[in-house]
Amino acid sequence: MNQTFDVAVIGLGAMGSAALYQLARRGAKVVGIDRHHPPHSHGSTHGETRITRRGIGEGEAYVPLASRSHEIWRQLEAETGQALFHEVGSIVISEHDDNVARPGRTGFIRRSMAAAERYGIPHEILDAGEIRHRFPNLAPQDNEIGYYEPGGGYLIPENCVAAQLTRAGQLGATLQLGQTVTRFDATPSGVTIHLADGTTLFAGEVIVSAGPWAPGLLRAPFDRILRPTRQVMHWFALAPDATPAWQNSPVFMWPHGESEDGFFYGFPSLDGLSVKTADEFYGAASDPDHIDRQVPESDSRRMFDAHLRGRLVDVTPRPVRTATCIYTATPDSMFLIDRHPAHGNMLVVSPCSGHGFKHSAAIGESAAQWVLDGGPAIDLSSFALSRLI
Repeated sequence: MNQTFDVAVIGLGAMGSAALYQLARRGAKVVGIDRHHPPHSHGSTHGETRITRRGIGEGEAYVPLASRSHEIWRQLEAETGQALFHEVGSIVISEHDDNVARPGRTGFIRRSMAAAERYGIPHEILDAGEIRHRFPNLAPQDNEIGYYEPGGGYLIPENCVAAQLTRAGQLGATLQLGQTVTRFDATPSGVTIHLADGTTLFAGEVIVSAGPWAPGLLRAPFDRILRPTRQVMHWFALAPDATPAWQNSPVFMWPHGESEDGFFYGFPSLDGLSVKTADEFYGAASDPDHIDRQVPESDSRRMFDAHLRGRLVDVTPRPVRTATCIYTATPDSMFLIDRHPAHGNMLVVSPCSGHGFKHSAAIGESAAQWVLDGGPAIDLSSFALSRLI
């Protein structure tokens, strides 16, 4: 079977579903391909909640993407009637002069403050006493401060992906789910895509947003640059008499200590019984098809002792749930969004180093603009491939 499309999107997680939706809105004849059936729990786009904020401590180049994404989420909510973006506020807690080298987050609180000042993002700087007063579920040390952004909050990743794929289908997109791309043949006139079941598709342009599967699909130079790593999320039980502040909490990010591993983040309690938190691992690469999904209780104990103890009020050491996901990281922890160096009609999108979901709606729009208009409205030059090769 041979089918011809204007654009094919390979991988329908955060970035791919957003790109497919935006292409369909523009009237492009588009096909989306995924080896699983998104939203799913095999890649990077799941786990109940993802933080969003606009004062981006990872770098000011991200701020326009986050701001535009907030607008798109609200538009998508209006189109679908679904609640996707929960604006509960966000807070970064840290020593003001923290300068420990952490992947993408060195000087995190100062850079968040600087981004907010430059872009006029409403925010407050709170001392430790004010944090404890306003958010009694959080227990900073006296030498820590908070960057509080009332317009931050969390997204429901599975619902965001599902909403975009549903709208894309309603707008005429074709979906090829449960289909693995075995290879592609790219020429200046277009790209032939071969699927595992023998189907052949042809597209004038291809967006590769395959996350942890991108290195194996794209090969050189991407297989040397992109590193998929296993990450773990933990849900810890609240004490029976836990403060009700947990259900009204902002999302939080907390760099601490002198180690690059001294960073964790978390969310309000969605069920009144447990709290989701996670730290980050930037070690050896993992095979996305053979990720160990089992999380021993000892790892949850490590998480609690290393990060939560003494910082989160009324959170017990008892894990009630765990989940794994995958980061696909670049060497500098920044995004990679650029044309394939050998194939000008292939756009590589989505190796987002674990902090991409908040930007994904605008990245999808930018990818659609790139392939349909010749370039994105938002400057993406900071994420060019040339900096890495």
